[in-house]
Amino acid sequence: MWQAALDRMLKSMLRHGALTVAMPSGGLRHYGDGHGAPLSVRLHDTATVRHLVLNPELALGQAYMNGSLSIDGDDIQGFLAMIVRNLNAAPRVWWQKPLLKLRIALRHVAQNNIVTRSKRNVAHHYDLSGRLYDLFLDDDRQYSCGYFRHPTDTLEQAQIQKKNHIACKLMLAPGMRVLDIGCGWGGMALTLARDHGVQVLGITLSQEQHASATARAAREGLSDKVEFRLCDYRSVQGTFDRIVSVGMFEHVGLPYFDTYFETIRDRLSPDGIALVHTIGWAGPPDATNPWIAKYIFPGGYIPTMSEAMTSVENARLWAADIECWRLHYAYTLRHWFDRFEQNRAEVQSIYDARFVRMWRFYLAACEQTFRHGRQAVFQFQLSKKIDAVPLTRDYLYQTPHSDLARRAAE
Repeated sequence: MWQAALDRMLKSMLRHGALTVAMPSGGLRHYGDGHGAPLSVRLHDTATVRHLVLNPELALGQAYMNGSLSIDGDDIQGFLAMIVRNLNAAPRVWWQKPLLKLRIALRHVAQNNIVTRSKRNVAHHYDLSGRLYDLFLDDDRQYSCGYFRHPTDTLEQAQIQKKNHIACKLMLAPGMRVLDIGCGWGGMALTLARDHGVQVLGITLSQEQHASATARAAREGLSDKVEFRLCDYRSVQGTFDRIVSVGMFEHVGLPYFDTYFETIRDRLSPDGIALVHTIGWAGPPDATNPWIAKYIFPGGYIPTMSEAMTSVENARLWAADIECWRLHYAYTLRHWFDRFEQNRAEVQSIYDARFVRMWRFYLAACEQTFRHGRQAVFQFQLSKKIDAVPLTRDYLYQTPHSDLARRAAE
């Protein structure tokens, strides 16, 4: 029964490509139109077939992690590329539609990120071994999308260019007070202080990130310019000339969108500028992928443009500039995946083989969703005053006289 249901589901979903599935019973099934590189997948038990039929978004990643689904040649990138390309236009079988509707209906419950829950969610991902992140990120530990002026840019170039692009949008001047919401390991805050002479308060809920960022500031002689605090964004007091938030809005949760942008408004000086850099969903509102929510980013949610802008409007902020980066994160993720692959043995020595498969699936799935799905990166430049930002974008493309710009050009 379960194999027949899976066969029906895959015939409906996989219209393009060439996939062969070896069933637990020993039979082979073929899907797609036969074009493209052939891929072969083996399902090793009936329970995996049942889970794929009932809840494929959760079961696929679980089966790969646990080894009950294997891909010939372990071509996880090719396999997920085919899945994501087909999902864009594939109709869902009737028995999955109620579950999809239920997930959307329960988004506010799943993302009720009160402060204590937010701390647990952050610890789940960001308080992993610091050595893990050293194995695939750039030296500055920028764990967000790079800015690729050319597809051939190195990861280091793209991350410097990203920081420089954001600094230009912030229109910094020496002595300004800057709030960095979700400061990570401190790279953005330290760069802004070092290269632009500003005072920065960076906040995070991650114990590991806080300790690492504080130590970096001391090593680089910037402790007098940068302070890092273990603090929720809702608890910050005072006003700031500039606010930057990179890769944090995805963790806010839909019920707190208004609170987040109201906090930016309340903390921003009358002439201030804020820059919010976030993964976005270029389609109608949807639910968070259940595998990502369970294993990678609990409490996370990718906002649509309409959802984010509704809260910006509710906060009575000006959207001074909105920019959509499309393939930049796909390029970033491929660099991360390749570096992770080169260091698989060391990752396994820190954790185990299941963890390696989980992160291979995570990095590959995210890349392919940026390549073939509806994910992009949105940058929102926000202000209280209509004239806080120049009338045109010309100022963004003038050569800034900073060490950061020089390094990006090298």
